[in-house]
Amino acid sequence: MLTTRFVPGSPCWLDLGAPDIAAATAFYSAVFGWEPQDYGPEAGGYTAFRLNGRTIAAVGALSEDGARSAWMLYFATPDADAAAETVRRLGGTVRLAPTDAGEEGRLAQFTDPQGGQFAVWQAGSTPGMEAADEPGTLSWTELYTTDAAAAKAFYGELLGWRSEPMPMPGDEGTYWLVTPAGQPQDRMHGGLLQLPPEHLALTGGKPYWHPVFATADTDATVAKVTEHGGSVQMGPADVPGVGRLAVCVDPAGADFVVLRPAPPS
Repeated sequence: MLTTRFVPGSPCWLDLGAPDIAAATAFYSAVFGWEPQDYGPEAGGYTAFRLNGRTIAAVGALSEDGARSAWMLYFATPDADAAAETVRRLGGTVRLAPTDAGEEGRLAQFTDPQGGQFAVWQAGSTPGMEAADEPGTLSWTELYTTDAAAAKAFYGELLGWRSEPMPMPGDEGTYWLVTPAGQPQDRMHGGLLQLPPEHLALTGGKPYWHPVFATADTDATVAKVTEHGGSVQMGPADVPGVGRLAVCVDPAGADFVVLRPAPPS
């Protein structure tokens, strides 16, 4: 499960790169009840999302030419500069070199060797998101990759993840569950799934990360997604041992998953 007790390698933040910040803010506020907090002109429109008084995500303008609208997941690191060196050594790309975000922390954005984009956060005064694993907040992280073995090796060395296999229903392959190094199984925070390029239409065949947001009612949340201009790629569907989920796309093309977790067995 995700928590706000961050350790190296755990998800700690996420933000959305959007072509229209106001439109994205309106959509996610309607779907999840998030409250926007604009950081002002000096922040270039970067806007926090808050839920019940706690900051849980943010949205900012797309900063790379030709980039698609997408959620960026950040993983905690004790040293963003060392992480950048490791990414280069392992064959990845440093898209945004380690950069200070005032006194709040230091960030860097990378691309893994297969093409999946992600980021790291070295905490300063701000550890990260202030709520997780409850309705309307991040509850899981997921990578669709074209090479699970290579992805496991890359992220394992960079972020210290350990992975364990879980057979997919219907003999459809293996889903790899990931947990930060040295943490118990209940700190498991995400998964890796290998898919052929033709199943990765959103990115033209390239691997990508996406967030899973918890919800108390998947069908009601999906209804809000479509009511406000989004679409549904899959579901809602019940997955044994996981819960009721749907894969959604916002009006600008950024994908995310909503999940009502299955009750504990």
